[in-house]
Amino acid sequence: MYWGLRAQNHRGHQSHGFLTYHSGQFHIHKDLDLVPKLKTSAIPEWLQRLPGYVGIGNVRYTTSGKCDDAALLRGTQPVTASKGDLKLALSFNGNIANALQLRKEIDQHFSGFVCTCDSDIVCHKLLLELAKSKDLATAVNACMQSLDGAFSVAGITGNGDFFAFKDPHGIKPLCAGHSPDGATFAFSSETVSLDMNGFIRDFELEPGELVTVSENGFERTQIVKNPREAFCAFEFAYFARPDSRFNGKYVYEIREDFGRNLVREFPEIVKDADVILSVPETGDDPAMGVHEASGLRWERASRRHRYVTERAFILLNNERFSTIDRKVNILGSKVNGKRVIITEDSIVRGDTTKIIIEKLRRAGAKKVYMFVTFPCIIGPCFYGIDMSTYGQLIGSNHNAEEIAKIIGADAVCYQSIQGLVQATGLTQEQLCLGCITGKYPTPMAQKLADEMRRKFLGGYKEKDRIYETDEAATQAK
Repeated sequence: MYWGLRAQNHRGHQSHGFLTYHSGQFHIHKDLDLVPKLKTSAIPEWLQRLPGYVGIGNVRYTTSGKCDDAALLRGTQPVTASKGDLKLALSFNGNIANALQLRKEIDQHFSGFVCTCDSDIVCHKLLLELAKSKDLATAVNACMQSLDGAFSVAGITGNGDFFAFKDPHGIKPLCAGHSPDGATFAFSSETVSLDMNGFIRDFELEPGELVTVSENGFERTQIVKNPREAFCAFEFAYFARPDSRFNGKYVYEIREDFGRNLVREFPEIVKDADVILSVPETGDDPAMGVHEASGLRWERASRRHRYVTERAFILLNNERFSTIDRKVNILGSKVNGKRVIITEDSIVRGDTTKIIIEKLRRAGAKKVYMFVTFPCIIGPCFYGIDMSTYGQLIGSNHNAEEIAKIIGADAVCYQSIQGLVQATGLTQEQLCLGCITGKYPTPMAQKLADEMRRKFLGGYKEKDRIYETDEAATQAK
């Protein structure tokens, strides 16, 4: 669990938690920040604190609830719930668009219910359904029918039963694997956690699938068969580690193809450029693709401070600027007087990109062209990426030419949606592209996006995440 979770610390650095089951009891350790280094001398203490043969862990990146330290600690996963003699523990990845509506239902059955994040909603809702049916598959089915959003879940019942399930659209990743000796079975958001432990990957959970685990291995049950798969396209461009695998391909290979696509789509820019740079590290693999397809030198003149571990995208606004400035160093003599293509995974707010372009200009870059692998983000995400209002998205009311002026680039070149889809090996119908097309796979998310878009264009100033506002509660009725 420890090494698997540490391998996925890129998915959330705000808090971490471990939970094990032993003799009818849950044992929990939670804390803020990254999963800590673990000294050999501390292992006996950890094993005593977390006894048992089954456990779940989580690293959190906040997409619901408050972000002060007290709230972050309260919202650290895994979470637990109990009702009578029933108990449940869950680790959850995703986001629930109709959480406010479900909270009202849960309030009626759990006196003093305190909701710190969506995982509390999912855990208590599943426990409610389990109390009604006394059957896990029936309870999971009820959750799949009532939750609008993305949810990949690993859990443990009060009897020590280990299980996992994925929402009917399969928006977030979740795979399963086992140790070579067949003694240990695991679920993970990314294959890299299985690799870290020397495990064999068995399968990616299907959308709407429940998998339970026993000494004999995995038992798979298709709970809901949804005709529309909608895997998050942002995993390919930004979120996943490059050495993880989706759809049989390493993520880094797909990102290299993104770079090759950009060369084909913007040949005139390529002709005018002298060198390629990348925004490390998610821009590195596309830079290799641009280099191979164009013949331009990939100048490794943008370097990342390896001990500034925060990912700028998931930082709070007041932390982002200073972190970016210290995180990426530009080797000025390598870009002075040059026309530079710089590869970047995405432009969300424009903060990161603007700071890096300013650093390039100060270093003497003659021209700066942005090659962006993820198409222009025009709408919020409801499924677990914290870009949750139109106002914070530079692409929601600016085109590529306008964005170039705002961030100080000579041109901003977005990969086409068709190029993105082709490189993933999936079809457009198999991907969630809501943030770049405005078409969302779940009804509540679509309704909220349309209503808030209308208000935003009318001058409405958003204050909170769309799905946590009074408007969301009204739309949910």
